[in-house]
Amino acid sequence: MDSSVEKLIIIGSGPAGLAAAIYAARGGLTPLVIAGREAGGQLMLTTDVDDFPGFEEGIQGPDLMMKMRKQAERFETRFISEDVLSVDFSQKPFTIKTETKELKAQTVIIATGAKATWLGIDSETRLRGRGVSACAVCDGFFFKGKNIMVVGGGDTAMREAQHLSKVASKLFVVHRRDAFRAQKALVDLVTSKPNVEILYNKTIDEILGEDKVSGVKLKDTVSGEVSEMPIDAVFVAIGHKPSTEFLKGQIDLDEKGYIKVRDEVFSSVDGVFIAGDVSDFRYRQAVTAAGAGTKATLEVEHYLEQ
Repeated sequence: MDSSVEKLIIIGSGPAGLAAAIYAARGGLTPLVIAGREAGGQLMLTTDVDDFPGFEEGIQGPDLMMKMRKQAERFETRFISEDVLSVDFSQKPFTIKTETKELKAQTVIIATGAKATWLGIDSETRLRGRGVSACAVCDGFFFKGKNIMVVGGGDTAMREAQHLSKVASKLFVVHRRDAFRAQKALVDLVTSKPNVEILYNKTIDEILGEDKVSGVKLKDTVSGEVSEMPIDAVFVAIGHKPSTEFLKGQIDLDEKGYIKVRDEVFSSVDGVFIAGDVSDFRYRQAVTAAGAGTKATLEVEHYLEQ
């Protein structure tokens, strides 16, 4: 094999990509990770991580990503801090074009993740990680016994609300329309909770607070009236967008842009493997992403041996 052809290129440097790199490097695959301009994934926007095994006192999201990266580097993983512009999976070796390089690879693991869709207001950005979150499982525990607000009307919002109803003193679900688009069974489950109140025809104009969330300004979508409401945390649940723009036409995607997988890590292209939130719209956890990265690398090893 031409020495200029990599055995394995990993696209993405969140928990899935870094776990894949650690296993690949220890397995002698000398992986190359295309980390991207925004390396580290969603955890780079997270403060306290209390649910990743092995850190009894918790750890900051960026610190966890740095530890995983250093662990991969210890086994001589190489990194490129550029975005992938395009790929060609039509023939082998595969071709991956970044901002300044054209790379060849026998195998590829795609672990580019998905980004939460946000409301797009300045106060939301300023208070992210200080009471504003997009992950109830990750951050809900920090607001046990508090007044919590969930924004959204789809299945994701209902699942987030169902989880948060277990820890909140009072939970408010805000939806911009007069009816939810989520499955009826999920809506019925949430609305049956005694501590849940639904606020239809409302949007958040502003999230209040200096160092942490203290309230919100709500706008009535029918009357236009704006009112203030005290709240301790805001969970935005209006969807996620997988980072797969560069893959269109090269690999099978579903209608929302997530990569279609079979047997957990196999894509529609022989030799291209998938890990993490780029295909997993159900769990979206750092530990499940890391597990998927591990599985993907083990399948790469088997593929190359064959």
